Amino acid sequence: MVSVAWLVDCWRKREMEGLTASEIAGFGVGTLLLLSTVAAPKLDAFFSSQQRSSLGMCKKCGDVRLIACSRCKGTGLVKSNEPFNFNFMDDLYPILGVDEPKIKSIGCSKCQAKGRFFCPDCSNIRPQV
Repeated sequence: MVSVAWLVDCWRKREMEGLTASEIAGFGVGTLLLLSTVAAPKLDAFFSSQQRSSLGMCKKCGDVRLIACSRCKGTGLVKSNEPFNFNFMDDLYPILGVDEPKIKSIGCSKCQAKGRFFCPDCSNIRPQV
């Protein structure tokens, strides 16, 4: 990845005469947007975990005592034609209002087609009566 300092240094030396200060700023802003997009899920998980702990809830499940399966994302089914069960178009079909193509789905082997697991942190803890 090209650093902003390197671009500024090159601009000062006039090696890249076609690059203006606005373009360098655009590269910097674009880099920050890309990094924030990549980091967003991790930041969300961190903040939700902190909020749950401050409320006295389980950090992983939020006192639901169940966690969604990471392979099938809680549905209990995986598509049989994809090796990694990921397709960018799967997310676009509902947005565009297009009917999804008929793809054979099989039960998830990781969660035995349940779509969930018991939370390892709090499922053994029973509420006192």
